Amino acid sequence: MPQPTDAAPILLIQTAFIGDVILATALLERLHQTEPATPVDVLVRRGNEGLLQGHPHVRRVLIWDKKAGKYSGLWRLLQEIRATGYGRVYNLQRFASTGLLTAFSGAAERVGFDKNPLSWAFTRRVPHGFAPGLHEVARNLALLEPQPEGPLTRPRLYPSAADEAVAEQAASHAAGGPYVCIAPTSVWFTKQFPREQWVKLLRALPAHYTVMLLGGPPDTAECEALLQEAQRPRVFNLSGTLSLLASAALMRGAVLNFVNDSAPMHLASAVDAPTCAVFCSTVPYFGFGPLSSFARIVELPEELACRPCGLHGYRKCPLGHFHCAHGIRTSQLLAVLAEAEQRAVLK
Repeated sequence: MPQPTDAAPILLIQTAFIGDVILATALLERLHQTEPATPVDVLVRRGNEGLLQGHPHVRRVLIWDKKAGKYSGLWRLLQEIRATGYGRVYNLQRFASTGLLTAFSGAAERVGFDKNPLSWAFTRRVPHGFAPGLHEVARNLALLEPQPEGPLTRPRLYPSAADEAVAEQAASHAAGGPYVCIAPTSVWFTKQFPREQWVKLLRALPAHYTVMLLGGPPDTAECEALLQEAQRPRVFNLSGTLSLLASAALMRGAVLNFVNDSAPMHLASAVDAPTCAVFCSTVPYFGFGPLSSFARIVELPEELACRPCGLHGYRKCPLGHFHCAHGIRTSQLLAVLAEAEQRAVLK
């Protein structure tokens, strides 16, 4: 990519969920590689700003509160964006609200996906779609370069020294022995491996492993219920006690991280933590799979006519059987752990 003729700042817009912001950090890495002198700001929804705290490639984080004064806040953001004088705005979303910010940003270059309702006002519209082997990160990187070349630029997060210290303290539960992390929950029911399935895994894990249960404050009750039902020693419920960056640092030291097709999977990718991702109703074809050096996907071994039932998860299985989750065997997860153990020995 050619260097710009001036140092007008860039704005990246990604006000969706945690995982989406994590995947967007690949653009920060790519921009730093190609034009390190250009300042980059990022707009996120309130609650996700902690992901970018101390990020070395971010000048400033703008925050949109979608719950309190959503539309008045959008108007204030538009005024702030116009006053900043961005040279380029890259919009990673396909919704009218962020399309408005992009279209009327005043930036000379306004880039976004063609499915955004206001893309007619962008200076460059990038086709958005699905294809075999096409990851969401590659779709996003196409906003920067029409035909990205070379290996895929991975997302990356930067836990601080304080985050690392918190993670080290959490890892002390393992008393120097090996541990695995399990992030058992998801916002969507059909993306979440059922509790009874996690219980089977916990009871089958080799006894020498300590287990860390991860999640946010809303996940604490479910993690506690899982812990109580499994009745396995040396399982620690850390949900709600660690920041996202501290959780990522802890995951990096695990022999393996068991996750759903959800935000913790992307946390693992962003720190290159070993990952076993369980896909229930969704499929890797959508482009949101794990990107760590050691990453395996576990899913139903046979084809299911109703799978996938949609791009995103549902509050319940549309057909009531949820076989895409209940049909997964514990042995599939243990096989990934055995492979991860072998990798750990060879490192």
